[in-house]
Amino acid sequence: MNEQQYFAHETAVVDEGCQIGKGTKIWHFSHVMPHCTIGENCNIGQNVVISPDVVLGNNVKVQNNVSIYTGVICEDDVFLGPSMVFTNVINPRSAVNRKNEYQKTIVKKGASIGANATIVCGHNIGEYAFIGAGAVVTKEIPAYALVVGNPAKQMGWMSEYGHKLTFNAEGIAVCPESQEKYKLENGKVSKLIS
Repeated sequence: MNEQQYFAHETAVVDEGCQIGKGTKIWHFSHVMPHCTIGENCNIGQNVVISPDVVLGNNVKVQNNVSIYTGVICEDDVFLGPSMVFTNVINPRSAVNRKNEYQKTIVKKGASIGANATIVCGHNIGEYAFIGAGAVVTKEIPAYALVVGNPAKQMGWMSEYGHKLTFNAEGIAVCPESQEKYKLENGKVSKLIS
């Protein structure tokens, strides 16, 4: 049998059938439920619940007290802030079993979701989108969008380095940290390859 190439704190529970990548760390009191796939170099904070069949890409950072429910897929380099939560049923009732109605949510590469945010199921988060702390996402979020509030409303655009972008008259913005250029066209942002 292969030697375990990830770290799980002695209080963490990792159920059968999980695939966990090299260099991943799972901290205190966290529970990874059956058949999850977790990529390489992820960090799963304390008191995190990852429900059955969840998929996390490489280098995903999950802060403390996060709940990731069945139907969620996080691509590479996603950041999930402290105590944020996903849902997987639109109309939950204790007395009604809706396990066959779980809705999928995909968080695209590089997106960040702030502390205490809630992502209502069935709404995907675009690449490098930035969801502010406490936001409640009730619709699709485009790539590079900055959204805040309840319900979440778009307040601008963010660079891949996490800086708010200011576009000139030609629809070009420059990230102050990376100096990478972005183009705003027809309500969508894309990074310009130089």
